[in-house]
Amino acid sequence: MTVTIKGVHYDISDRTREFLIEKLGHIDPFRDHLVTVDATVTKEKTEFIVESNVHFKWGATAHLEERAQELYPAIENLIHKLDAKISKEKDKVKDHRAKDAKDAKEAAEKVAE
Repeated sequence: MTVTIKGVHYDISDRTREFLIEKLGHIDPFRDHLVTVDATVTKEKTEFIVESNVHFKWGATAHLEERAQELYPAIENLIHKLDAKISKEKDKVKDHRAKDAKDAKEAAEKVAE
């Protein structure tokens, strides 16, 4: 998994980078399912926008965004969204594979009869 962190109208400090990497540690159990995670921190006049693009190994992508007055709460909320999205995508893949296996088993049983 490759992690890219960049800032738009905002210089990412070492403290912010470390905080973001530490929080991304929450998705370590899903590391095998991810190809890249791109995080962007944008500073606007009155708020921070923290965005993430996630690319899964099965080709799906997800774009998540969080806006807040303070940077660190925005990062934490984004990580919660990211965790939920990765779990949901992982479950979709599991359900799809289970359905295909069930359909194949039923077809084999019909052929055997």
